[in-house]
Order: sequence, then C-alpha cells, then structure tokens
Amino acid sequence: MTLLLAGDIGGTKTILRVVEAEADHAETARNSLFEKRYSSHEFPDLVPMVQSFFKEAQQEIGQSFQPEKACFGIAGPVVNNTSKVTNIAWTLEADRLVEQLKIPQISLINDFAAIGYGVLALEESDLHTLQAGKRDKNAPIAVIGAGTGLGQGYLIHTGKEYQVFSSEGGHVDFAARTELEFQLSHYLLDKLNIERISAERIVSGQGIVAIYQFLRDRNFAPESPEIGELMHLWESEIGKTEKTADPAAAISQAALEKRDRLSEKTMQIFVEAYGAEAGNLSLKLLSYGGLYIAGGIAAKILPLMEEGSFLRSFALKGRMRSLMERVPVQIVLNPQVGLIGAALCASRL
Repeated sequence: MTLLLAGDIGGTKTILRVVEAEADHAETARNSLFEKRYSSHEFPDLVPMVQSFFKEAQQEIGQSFQPEKACFGIAGPVVNNTSKVTNIAWTLEADRLVEQLKIPQISLINDFAAIGYGVLALEESDLHTLQAGKRDKNAPIAVIGAGTGLGQGYLIHTGKEYQVFSSEGGHVDFAARTELEFQLSHYLLDKLNIERISAERIVSGQGIVAIYQFLRDRNFAPESPEIGELMHLWESEIGKTEKTADPAAAISQAALEKRDRLSEKTMQIFVEAYGAEAGNLSLKLLSYGGLYIAGGIAAKILPLMEEGSFLRSFALKGRMRSLMERVPVQIVLNPQVGLIGAALCASRL
C-alpha cells in the first residue's frame, strides 16, 4: 500500500486528505486515514497549510505521515504543472512543492480533471440516474458541473484505461434557443456592456442571479420582499471578493418550495439551459460511457432536475435525438468526488 496526499484547492476552502491506496486502484482511493478542511485565505501558501495538516494528522492518529505521492485538484487552469489559484494569491509549482514538502511525486490538475478521475471511483450510492441509456464501457465519458462557474471535462479510453482531460468548455458561446433566451442574451449584453455571452454566464450560480434580474427587470412577476432584500444586498456588494448574500441559493430554494413565481421561472430557464449545454458536450463527444453532472448546484436542486425539462433540452438535438437517448445521464451526489479523484490521480503517478 502507498501513502498518498490528495487535495481539493479552492479560493475559499481547501480540503486535504491522507489516503492509503494501491497503485491505480479506484476502490482504495477512497480509504481516508485523516482529512481536514481549511479556509484558504488563512494561509499565505499551500506549503504551510500542508505542514499544519501533517502535524494535526500525527496528533490525531499517533503516527507521522510522509506521503510518497500527492495530487491537488485546483480551481483554475494548470499549465506545465503550475497554477495560479483563482480568487486567492497562491501560485503553485509542482517542482517547488516537491522540494519544500519532501514528497517525491506531485501533480497539479484542474479541479474538473480531478472530478473526471473521481467519477471512475464512485459507487452507485454516489449517483442519481436521470437517464439509464445504453452504456458503452469503452466510449468517451463527459463531465459537466455548474457551481460558481461551469466546469467541463472528458475521459477517453486508451484500450487499457481511461485518460482524463480538462476543458474550458464552459466559456463557449451561450446558444439561445427561445425568444426569451434571446431577450436574456440582449439584456446581459447591454447591462454588462460586453461583446458576447458565455454558457457559464447563464449556467452557474451567477447565471441564476442574472436570469432572476432579467425577469425581475422585465416585470415578469412581483418580487418577494425576502428575495428582494437579498438581491439588494448582493447588488450593493458587486466588486467585492467575498459577499454576505447568496441570492442564488434563496432563489433555488423558493423554486423548490414553489412559493415564488419569479424564482420558479428563473430555475426553469436555468435547468433548460443546463440541459442544452450538457447535450452539446455529450453530442460532441458521443459520450456513451456516460454524462456525469457534478458541481455544487445539481444535487441541491434534484427535484427540479428530475421534472423533465433538463432531459428534454438535453435530447433536443434534431435528427440526433436518438443518439442523445443512448447516453447514460447521472447526477453526482458525493460532494467529495474531486478529492477522491485527486487521490486516484496520485495513485497513478
């Protein structure tokens, strides 16, 4: 067995886990010996955080830890094993981390690449099936997830195993399909004074708020005092790194409880746009190995994802509809899929 260090690094929080695992063994990549969550902003760099983690692990378990391999999934692009973490002043280089942490092998990967590895180690209890499809165990796998932004990735089978690839597909152009979506696009172009609308601008937490603002400003329905107060606070904090209000969560909850017409319409547009973009990704890859929906939103709005509009938009690809109905579509329920994936990636080093 090999001692591994896995990390899920974000601008707000970082989760570290020590795992004892066999090389490239999906099941043992879940065997956590010690795990701790930290506020990223409390540390000037990853190195002192990991050093603090090792001390706490030793105190908790009564033995010292010196992992042989490590992998960190990072919220931000990774180029040549180097990354600048989004929303925090950390610049990470694998070579420097190897030297300072005394870990012989360290890999830095994009957070959605980590999720890509993670889906290989998930169990049935970690997943909720929207469409069974007809799975081909050697076909491409697609991964998508709306949260703060819109992450995408994919896996290609080499004949022996799946190779994981990250993607910046969330930044493709948003493809409006209905008159209301065209109006939404024009509204955002004017409001934000920008030249294009990305898929992420709509299919994300910020997208939920943007759709709500559009419908509110078009007087689609009266605004509830509760959400109106949250929106006012959120709009007053535009430009700040950390915000005290989270209207996207309130809008989603109001829609789930069917107590606010404005929120319900917002989430209908969001879910349909989410399904359409997930379908675009699957159609490009012909992901008969499965489409996995990760991110921080889908599992929280499961009843809305199940109502049917997501799959209708997913499959609405003209003559290609029959192909889309073959794709297995599952929502990832395990929020630690990226951490599991980082451990599995480390085991492959």
